[in-house]
Amino acid sequence: MTFLVPLPVVMPLLGAALTLLLLGRPRAQRWVSLTVLTATVAVAAMLLIQSSLHGPLVVEVGGWVAPLGIVLVADQLAALMLVVSAAVTLCVLVYSIGQGMADGDEETPLSVYHPTYLVLTAGVCNAFLSGDLFNLYVGFEILLVASYVLLTLGSTETRIRAGTTYVVVSLLSSVIFLVAIGLVYASTGTLNLAQLADRLDALPDDIRLLLQGMLLLAFGIKAAVFPLSAWLPDSYPTAPAPVTAVFAGLLTKVGVYAIIRTETLLFPGGRVATLMLVTAVLTMVVGILGAVAQSDIKRLLSFTLISHIGYMLFGVGLTSSLGLSAAIFYVVHHITIQTTLFLAAGLVERRGGTTAMDRLGGLARLSPILAVLFFVPALNLAGIPPFSGFLGKLGLVQAGIDDGGALAWILVAGGLVTSLLTLYAVARVWNLAFWRAPHPEMPAADDAEQAARTEGAVQPQQSLATAQTGAVLPGLMIAPTVALVVFGLVLTLVAGPLFDLSSDAANDLLQRTPYVDAVFPGGAP
Repeated sequence: MTFLVPLPVVMPLLGAALTLLLLGRPRAQRWVSLTVLTATVAVAAMLLIQSSLHGPLVVEVGGWVAPLGIVLVADQLAALMLVVSAAVTLCVLVYSIGQGMADGDEETPLSVYHPTYLVLTAGVCNAFLSGDLFNLYVGFEILLVASYVLLTLGSTETRIRAGTTYVVVSLLSSVIFLVAIGLVYASTGTLNLAQLADRLDALPDDIRLLLQGMLLLAFGIKAAVFPLSAWLPDSYPTAPAPVTAVFAGLLTKVGVYAIIRTETLLFPGGRVATLMLVTAVLTMVVGILGAVAQSDIKRLLSFTLISHIGYMLFGVGLTSSLGLSAAIFYVVHHITIQTTLFLAAGLVERRGGTTAMDRLGGLARLSPILAVLFFVPALNLAGIPPFSGFLGKLGLVQAGIDDGGALAWILVAGGLVTSLLTLYAVARVWNLAFWRAPHPEMPAADDAEQAARTEGAVQPQQSLATAQTGAVLPGLMIAPTVALVVFGLVLTLVAGPLFDLSSDAANDLLQRTPYVDAVFPGGAP
């Protein structure tokens, strides 16, 4: 079944090429994109099953034997990330198609959206499957190019400014990553992760610490870890709702994945564990304090995104099997829930004309289904029992208590405070946007119905760049949001098996031998 391993990268790239050839034929583009992403979900699911049953699956691209050639490795962690990311990107694509059709761009959409979106998907999948540092760098660069195009859709001044900030920060992290790659190769003579797992152990401690610090700095910027996260709240909220959702759900998690992969495989032993734990508690607390201070739903969610990255670092920094498995579980949970909340925020903006909480109100009465679509994942994000957010945090708290160190107890306290403040933040959104009386400037129900009847008059150039204020919520936007809400609930129902899978993945990561032996059956050269 190793032939399946490259498909999550190859299929989106081929789909992107095909959609480029279909410029001017939006319906054909939509069908190609939907087919490709549906197939990617299926392949990712098969890879997860196979890697769980038979261990990591390895493909040497082009027949070039490792470590000379590019190696793609699908172990349990990579396959799990592929399944969740592919499912999320598929749902967001359906949402964006529904938004585009409702805004009147069925005939003349922003044709570059579909190929760029598929390239973004290929970059995410490539990063998860990469078996060497340089190919991981290539995956990040694919993400950078595609995400810049998506971030600036519509070419408004605000989006261009935010996109410029995003590109500058991303290029800085890429330069740091590239320098780190050069230093790693100069020190070890290889970039293959399985081979590095052996050769890095032979280096002097000061050189290993330098290489580890460089990689952590690069990945920390991409993961929006405090104090390297100031760029995110100004960049993500300006993009169209589907773009913001997929960025918030996936892109920072690719950085977290890179941290997990390199810290366990290349730098075992927790040499920077203390620094990572301090960074984790600062990321949690500073991020959620920023969220509490916001008056716009998208910016508030952007700060909660930063804050909850701290939970994942908490688990990684503990360097224990329970901590790492809880972190992996929390990554899966957070990808799903954060994406759902940003899609719900897009629906709020469509129904209320804004995401500024001081100009909203009464949405629970005007749109009960929208209220449910926000309420359920908001409680999940806050960690209310028995949702998956609570179970993930419970696993992290247990790991911190088992560690018993003073810093671990500080992390436990910080995690509990962050969870309470997250509940306060989302409760504030509920009270101001959904529960209180409607703001006088909000479109009333009659206005929404009138807007729905006049959708055909909307200029087609609006596309994904704008939303029609006050319009009745389209079914193709509601359906994928409902699907992700249900997916979040399913994570709660299957929390036991999912935690077992996360534990197996964590044990393999900490042992390192399953990964190394899969790439080099006879031992690393």
